[in-house]
Amino acid sequence: MLFRSNDASVEYLYARLQREGYLRRDVQRLINQDRNAFAAALVALGHADGMVTGVTRNFDQVLEEVLNVIDPAADGRVIGMSVVMAKGRTIFVADTNVTEMPEAEELVEIAIEAARAVRTLGYEPKVAFMSYSTFGNPMGDRSERIREAVRMLDDMEGIDFEYEGEMPPELALDPDSRGAYPFMRLSGPANVLIMPAIHSAAISTQLIKCLGNAEVIGPILLGLEKPVQICPLGANVSRILQMATVCAYDRPLVELHEAAERSEEHTSELQSRFGI
Repeated sequence: MLFRSNDASVEYLYARLQREGYLRRDVQRLINQDRNAFAAALVALGHADGMVTGVTRNFDQVLEEVLNVIDPAADGRVIGMSVVMAKGRTIFVADTNVTEMPEAEELVEIAIEAARAVRTLGYEPKVAFMSYSTFGNPMGDRSERIREAVRMLDDMEGIDFEYEGEMPPELALDPDSRGAYPFMRLSGPANVLIMPAIHSAAISTQLIKCLGNAEVIGPILLGLEKPVQICPLGANVSRILQMATVCAYDRPLVELHEAAERSEEHTSELQSRFGI
């Protein structure tokens, strides 16, 4: 089957790359010698249900190779989302891997993509835009981008999740600390944290993981047409299997949207699915 798939994979990929500086022989070499190009082509053509890669290549390199073969979803944005489980709570953090310094428009798209995924996993998204500042105090260039993202969401129709910002983690996660901000629109603790940039997202999730007493899954790759997950460099067998489970769960996300149960059992259910 693999040999029969080679010709179809070459034709498919050459049609995508022929105006991007690739000759047919270049594409043939990619399919024959590059595991990411070959595997992604199998997924794109329906010969495989999903793809798990990484381990020996960094995330950015692998994502670029995959995007040569598989497009972003028509209404989605490609982001990385980490799942943090600690003290009986499940928190989703984005974007942890793709857009280094997002502008306001990109923050809006990241929030919408993350909220969609979180809801499909069975949680009601409550989105908090993270910042060092609290509702304009102090002002700064990065916090202004976050404030603009919130204003853009205010002006959009069809937003079906709670959101608020800009704020530090304490206000996002602890409703009892919000006494000085009675105008806040979140009805409870936030469970989706939209970070202002990759560095803050990556540092915070890795710090939590290194300190212990918390389980961090991901980053989970969202926003592609087909299920693809990228393991971190040097991932062990347990992490690879975990990401394979996430990839398998990603395939029926649309079908699971209506069937997802929203209850206190979601955390243990997610832990069970991901083999934690």
